[in-house]
Amino acid sequence: MQWLQHLNLVGKHAILGASKYHWIRYSDEKIAEAYKKFRDIQRGTELHDLASKMIKNGIKAEDNGKTFSMFVNDAIGFHMQSEQILLYSENCFGTADAICFRNNVLRIHDLKTGETKTHMEQLMIYAALFCHEYKVKPGEIQIILRIYQNDEIIELEPDVDDIVHIMDRIVKADKIISALREQEN
Repeated sequence: MQWLQHLNLVGKHAILGASKYHWIRYSDEKIAEAYKKFRDIQRGTELHDLASKMIKNGIKAEDNGKTFSMFVNDAIGFHMQSEQILLYSENCFGTADAICFRNNVLRIHDLKTGETKTHMEQLMIYAALFCHEYKVKPGEIQIILRIYQNDEIIELEPDVDDIVHIMDRIVKADKIISALREQEN
């Protein structure tokens, strides 16, 4: 058998893929909803990529009060790094949309393009990862977290105890996973 290669599809997933088999029982409306959700995810990825390129190149967006422009312009204004990986271990890492640390202030911004209600826990994990990776004590710095969504900015300065708790959870969870991986070998 000579198999067709379909090289343009390597690494991609179909909306109506076999591994997401539940769609065979969807109503027509649910299929349309699944497609819309898929497109929203694609659009979000494209917007994140564009924002990152603009931030890295210092290209400000039109100041129109919209989520995207506020995020990009603030990241440029605060001289933030875009798409920065924060690493504790191979079991625990994440990529901050925009981050900077200067004058003892850690600032992390996150761009949300969807409608789903967001939670600050994601940004608090980034802060904990930063503290672990760069050996910074959260009680000795100011932490400012921002979510940009629905043309609004939600800002939080988390309690030190919350970041310390997440740092402790990272260590404990990483030990559990590492031990399980060790048993597999």
